[in-house]
Amino acid sequence: MKKDRRDFLKLAGVAAAAGIGSTSAFQSLLGGEAEAAGLARFGAAKKSTDGTRLGMAIDIRKFAENRGLAQRCIEACHSIHNVPDFRNAKDEIKWLWNEKFENVFVKDTHHRQSPALQGLPVLTLCNHCDKPPCVRACPTKATFKKEDGIVGMDYHRCIGCRFCMAACPYGARSFNWRDPRGTDDKDRPFIRELNQKYPARTRGVVEKCNFCTERLAVGELPACVELAAPHGAMFFGDLNDPNSEISRVLREKFTIQRRPSLGTYPSVFYII
Repeated sequence: MKKDRRDFLKLAGVAAAAGIGSTSAFQSLLGGEAEAAGLARFGAAKKSTDGTRLGMAIDIRKFAENRGLAQRCIEACHSIHNVPDFRNAKDEIKWLWNEKFENVFVKDTHHRQSPALQGLPVLTLCNHCDKPPCVRACPTKATFKKEDGIVGMDYHRCIGCRFCMAACPYGARSFNWRDPRGTDDKDRPFIRELNQKYPARTRGVVEKCNFCTERLAVGELPACVELAAPHGAMFFGDLNDPNSEISRVLREKFTIQRRPSLGTYPSVFYII
């Protein structure tokens, strides 16, 4: 570990002891109070209505009807982005994953809910919020919000403080406790087949879904959407364009979001 990295982590520790990393501080970030404190420079913004605002809609019913589709989407995403498989839940790295309905929509469950929703697997990922608390919490701008609404990661800037993980209310970030490019004691690589077109990460950095920004740059859809779109299970596009397919879907379908009351304005919608 380089000296400047050690020094920064020491400062981060002092800041945490002083209360910056406390629950109340992060609740302030979620509530938008940090903007008044001058933290808006880390990417805080009002809900975007101008320019491009990329978003995604996921039809939970279609995934339920097409068993195995969600797993294929996960495998495609993780393969393209060199997401390691550490083969244990403790060290698991997740960009795209399945989670039970009642765990994804904690505030939207009740004791009279349809039995069909109980334990129903829901495809889960980073919400690419319009007001991302993770961006405001990051002290190095390793996580940032692009003009198109995508919340990205600069792995070279990440110092592993995990403030962004503490600030994210959706648990959409993973930390590399081990070297993703390494092997286990049976000499099996954590990345089964390295994709040379996308950078592999190092130990000590945070990572998450990036909406396949590298594919969007060359006119391709996110990998998961490309697989699921033929089944009508996923939609992707500009939320600010009234003529886009995703805008049409959101007008015609009833959708919900994860914890919208927090005011983060997620850009991922779920059709139930």
